[in-house]
Amino acid sequence: MKNYDYLVVGAGLFGAVFSNEAHKAGKKCLVIDKRNHIGGNVYCENVEGINVHKYGAHIFHTSNKEIWDYVNSFTEFNRYTNSPVANYKGELYNLPFNMNTFYQLWKVTTPEEAKKKINEQVSKLGITNPENLEEQALSLVGEDIYHKLIKEYTEKQWGRSARELPAFIIKRLPLRFTFDNNYFDDKYQGIPVGGYNVLVEKMLANADVRLGVDFFEQRNELCALADKVVYTGMIDQYFDYRFGKLEYRSLHFEHQHLPIANYQGNAVVNYTDKETPFTRIIEHKHFEFGTQPSTVITKEYPVEWTDKQEPYYPINDSKNDDLYKKYRELSLNESNVIFGGRLAEYKYYDMHHVIAHALKKARVELDSAK
Repeated sequence: MKNYDYLVVGAGLFGAVFSNEAHKAGKKCLVIDKRNHIGGNVYCENVEGINVHKYGAHIFHTSNKEIWDYVNSFTEFNRYTNSPVANYKGELYNLPFNMNTFYQLWKVTTPEEAKKKINEQVSKLGITNPENLEEQALSLVGEDIYHKLIKEYTEKQWGRSARELPAFIIKRLPLRFTFDNNYFDDKYQGIPVGGYNVLVEKMLANADVRLGVDFFEQRNELCALADKVVYTGMIDQYFDYRFGKLEYRSLHFEHQHLPIANYQGNAVVNYTDKETPFTRIIEHKHFEFGTQPSTVITKEYPVEWTDKQEPYYPINDSKNDDLYKKYRELSLNESNVIFGGRLAEYKYYDMHHVIAHALKKARVELDSAK
């Protein structure tokens, strides 16, 4: 006997949004997750009053008022503005690339001086048809910015030389000729007051949730409980890797609880030199303007993905994209399965994109079910 309208595989943002929309339409959902907590990668662990982003920094930003109003209907968001700092061998630079950065690099004080400096470096190189990421970046920002703030950081992220990476990875590098350290251009930005767990808990308030449940270990029994499946896991795994495995980059996190009030004075500091093995240090209390007497920092290390690690970033090169297209063709034949999210669609989504996409898929599905 089917007790649910939908079995939602994954208690992350996509699954939580879909479940909430289904409930509003009078549908019943069973939400399962392999992990022992809800929230997927936005899950926060509370350490002495500090909400620790267990799977890396998550900063909500969007220019879509409907999405902003939607998330704020569950919980209030604070006024956090993402203003990361880059550390290159002990030298500190503001990000994104703006007049503060240019002053720190060259002591220029006007936009005209900064543009002239960049244009001189770009024109000297004479790159007209960039064939790899290195040439693409150099043709956009010149040598100083590239070598101090892009090259070694990018090579750590991807685990390979910038000359081996395709040019399309960096389609553009925004240069701001104002003294503005706000990383995002979006109109709305912030962190849920009390952390992301509050947001996801409210989205899932009306669903039945089972944690520590591996879909693939109980696939037949679980699918028998619902009319349809909403699947947010890896699409190649769903089809038993029929055509081979898609590739990802993964991350390793080292969390430290320190008996000091303030470690680095900023939520995010990127380490852009190759000698430092991690790409950034996150100090979580600054996301919520914390005044706790202790602090928690996280060092983030990019690593090659294996089956034993979490898949974070799809490697959307031509080989993997062609492989994904084969799996997508198979998914179109699964009339009782809705595939959605970063892993199921082999596409990197920011949080606001995930929510917008989940709302769209839910509304299409629920309208057709009327």
